[in-house]
Amino acid sequence: MSTDLQRLLTWMSPAFPVGAFAWSAGLETAIDQGKVTDRATAQDWISGLLHHGGLKTDAILLAHAHARHAEAAALSDLADLCLALSAAPERHAETTITGNAFALASAAWPTEGLLSLPDPCPYPIAVGAIAGAHGIERRDTLVAFLTSAVHNQVSVAVRLVPIGQSDGLAVMAALEPAIAQQADLCLHAALDDIGSLAYGADIAQMRHETQITRIFRS
Repeated sequence: MSTDLQRLLTWMSPAFPVGAFAWSAGLETAIDQGKVTDRATAQDWISGLLHHGGLKTDAILLAHAHARHAEAAALSDLADLCLALSAAPERHAETTITGNAFALASAAWPTEGLLSLPDPCPYPIAVGAIAGAHGIERRDTLVAFLTSAVHNQVSVAVRLVPIGQSDGLAVMAALEPAIAQQADLCLHAALDDIGSLAYGADIAQMRHETQITRIFRS
């Protein structure tokens, strides 16, 4: 439905007031340490998050929140799992602050039935549950969520490496098939399929806490 598409485009837009632009998920540290220096290394870093790191984990949790949006106890358990998997305090802050902001802002589009979100509500749980309550297709929600997350990472690289807008757009275009692939994978993934191999990104988020000069909050 065009209404569903409009809603996803609005909710995942940089203009939607969740403050995602303020967080780099450790990419600022990777750039500062010289691990991400150009288009190729930026694409490798973001691809790693998508296939093996926090983006994959969030997408699986989102899919389950979407499927069980009407079950308050299930959403609470998913929120607890999401927070338990946060590797660093800044990661914990990022997902709860953006999640609560998303829940607050999306209230402009009321759901027909009662939606009981946990408090605090991690970002992927909020997006999945609210999209599910609105009857928006789960795969479409996953594609929109992952695309937005990838674009946010590219925006960090464009500004800080800097790789420039042309290379940033090239990274976005190159990762489109991977986003679709991960959406399909996470659509049917079990919670037991959650697992991260992106240790470098986790460590970067931890080290960001003590980085002397910082532009982003994580």
